[in-house]
Amino acid sequence: MTAGYAVRAHNAATASENKIHDDAVARTYGFEGGLVPGVTVYAYLTHPVVAAFGRPWLEHGTMTARFVRPCYDGDEITVDATPSEVGGDRALEITARRPGGEIVATATASLPARPSRPPAVGDYPAAPMPDERPPATEESLAALGPLGAWEATFHAEHAPAFLDEIDEDLDLYRDGGPAHPGYLLLAANWILGANVRLGPWMHVGSDVTNYGTVDDGDLVSTRGRVAGLFERKEHQFVELDLLMVANDTRPVVHVRHTAIYEIARR
Repeated sequence: MTAGYAVRAHNAATASENKIHDDAVARTYGFEGGLVPGVTVYAYLTHPVVAAFGRPWLEHGTMTARFVRPCYDGDEITVDATPSEVGGDRALEITARRPGGEIVATATASLPARPSRPPAVGDYPAAPMPDERPPATEESLAALGPLGAWEATFHAEHAPAFLDEIDEDLDLYRDGGPAHPGYLLLAANWILGANVRLGPWMHVGSDVTNYGTVDDGDLVSTRGRVAGLFERKEHQFVELDLLMVANDTRPVVHVRHTAIYEIARR
């Protein structure tokens, strides 16, 4: 049985430093207009997952998401979630489509019967931010050690603005509820942009493992390293290995975050 979730895509990043979200710049790369951020599409993908699995998914669920085609402001997106199993655990196969059936994203989400052991916090040191960001090149990214940590405190009173931006209506996140997983994944973008100077770039995938919720007042430190660099279809990719740590002691999310830092023009 497949459950559908409909949402109108919104590009809230038009003023971002990342100009791939700007209509004029995106068109020079062959796109129809500014791209809706991948983290926003990820947020849409999580809606049927949390609707099905509830808070336990935020506490120890997983998702592997791939953003395969552009999504544009105003697109009527349909997210379908079909029950399945992954290694005997409850799972959902998820597909997000534009009108006409064009797939923009796919994902597999699971709720393991036994929570996995989180990485050791000590393996992800909280390094300082660089005094000056080098341009993002293969050489500069390969030379980076521990990334400068991105830190932010979650204030539940400010959450409704983000929830309204992504048209999220699940009650779980309202009235002092935990941070939305889409909001948390924003930090994976921010840490990259805070450590290197990027031109237009694209978030294309994230492998996420949750270890606990982020609640009102929690200070979240996003830490990590460059885990890989590769080329595909003339695009230059970077993969980040990131751990989000609440209050310097509690791992809450591990992310393998993949982005195209140099987009080939078409």
